[in-house]
Amino acid sequence: MNKKRINLNYIGFLSVVAAIGGFLFGYDTAVISGTIAQITTQYGLDTVAQGWYVGCALVGSIAGVSCGGYLGDRFGRRKTLFISAILFAVSAAYCMISADFNQLIYARIIGGIGIGVVSIISPMYISELAVPQYRGRLVSLYQLAVTIGFLGAYVVNYILMEYAMGEAVNLQSSWLRLVFHQEVWRGMLGVSGLPAVFFFIIIFLIPESPRWLVMHGKTKKAKAVFQRIYGSENTALFEVQKIQDASTGDKKVDWKLLGKPGVRKAVWIGAAIAILGQFMGVNAVLYYGPTIFESSGISGGDSLFYQVIVGLVNVLTTILAVFIIDRIGRKKLVYLGVSGMIVFLLLIGFYFFWGTAIGLPSLFMLICFLAYVFCCAISISAVIWVLLSEMYPNSIRGLAMSIAGLSLWLGTYLIGQLTPWLLEILSPGGTFFLFAGMCVPYMLIVWKLVPETTGKSLEDIERHWIH
Repeated sequence: MNKKRINLNYIGFLSVVAAIGGFLFGYDTAVISGTIAQITTQYGLDTVAQGWYVGCALVGSIAGVSCGGYLGDRFGRRKTLFISAILFAVSAAYCMISADFNQLIYARIIGGIGIGVVSIISPMYISELAVPQYRGRLVSLYQLAVTIGFLGAYVVNYILMEYAMGEAVNLQSSWLRLVFHQEVWRGMLGVSGLPAVFFFIIIFLIPESPRWLVMHGKTKKAKAVFQRIYGSENTALFEVQKIQDASTGDKKVDWKLLGKPGVRKAVWIGAAIAILGQFMGVNAVLYYGPTIFESSGISGGDSLFYQVIVGLVNVLTTILAVFIIDRIGRKKLVYLGVSGMIVFLLLIGFYFFWGTAIGLPSLFMLICFLAYVFCCAISISAVIWVLLSEMYPNSIRGLAMSIAGLSLWLGTYLIGQLTPWLLEILSPGGTFFLFAGMCVPYMLIVWKLVPETTGKSLEDIERHWIH
């Protein structure tokens, strides 16, 4: 295929718009880390209630991911993105005005539903319009947006906390003083309403997924999208015909296809790597980073600043992953990154057990944390959504991604709920040793069971599993 004919600017624009959902996902997920201490103090939460405050959004995510794939298959990827944008905006506003802890929980659950929906639909949409040789880096834009959302949350938390302890005391409005001084967590949670509204507006500028259009008999619209992508009517017709040849011919979700041995195997593999990835420590760092830093003797203000540094490394590493994922390949990135994760998780655990006794400075732990985040961001974080978005047949991609995504969010919920308990029972050192151990089965599954998908069309990957 002539690369010059491919309209990369157009594909890039569509991918960036869809990836904004990833930014909202990242912000809504990570902003919680800066509010835990405030909410715990204000409402007198014990460790179980604290875990529920963190985990309630994940319950919403489980609900969102359970229906997100169906909604995407039934109504289209674009309309489902609209739904997620509305959910994010409503959640942000409700968090800001919540009158008590229960209302705050409800607001977080609504946002969690939006997270679950967008975590399926955004990477799926990008994968379905991307050309094979660029699909890895384009879908990785979604993960990059997630990490930018993480960083945005950390920066906003830090800035608003500094503002609350300084100039915010002079605010004249009682409402603004409440949101930005007395209960600054309201401002932290409410800021995400602005990008949510922007996301809703800009979705009007993108078309429906061409593969979804073909699967629902709207070949003229699909051809128009492909022609804009490839700059050639003949190539557009070829792409439409290729999708039709690979399809079952049924516009409805073909549940029976899940029973085929190869497809069933692909779904189980996707679910396994999705849930295992959550038990390798990344979300514990995202949710409880300041708490973990404080447990090592770092002050609260410094812990929030260190979390900003963690977020910055996450973003910069994901940018690197975007450029190399299609060159190195999905599996090699996993081998390299997860090997490094094991090493640095063990070193972090070592620090918590014996670091103080032998005089290691807190800088040692910070360096190990940053190295761990680097290894994670360049491997499993960059690869997981790429793999899940390209592993499954067109006719059941939404359904299959929902199953894998459900597994991922169940694991995320368990980590969010159990981390305070693990830190208390196993100690921070034991918790990080556990995370290191969970890296081993993940590596084995990717090595033995996951095919290399780099450079292959979605239809070629589909034929691999079915035949």
